[in-house]
Amino acid sequence: MTPDRFRDIALGMAAAVESAHMGHPDFRLEGRIFATLRPDRGWGMVTLGPDDQSRFVRDHPDAFEPESGAWGRAGCTRVLLDAVAEDALGEAMTLAWQLAAAKGQARKSKPRRTTKAPSSVGKR
Repeated sequence: MTPDRFRDIALGMAAAVESAHMGHPDFRLEGRIFATLRPDRGWGMVTLGPDDQSRFVRDHPDAFEPESGAWGRAGCTRVLLDAVAEDALGEAMTLAWQLAAAKGQARKSKPRRTTKAPSSVGKR
């Protein structure tokens, strides 16, 4: 797997855009990061749910590992480019994109809280 192919797979997801933070590219859906790329270090990252992260780490231990600390516990999963097969990365990237889409939908469907005072305040 090359950094360019990782990028192609990420940008192949519907409505995905490339941005950057902390000095490296990231891939977003509606502002939510679902993958990042560190070509200088030979790895990328996909954000998975806990069950999916466990499955990829178990089934592809040479290619996937949780990130360190809280990031790893939150689903950030390191992808070692030299070791990952394209079909495994494609599946993981799709799941990461779907998770970002679901979180975006949940945010959109939350009712907005208002800070308006009740209409009876100040009236007699």
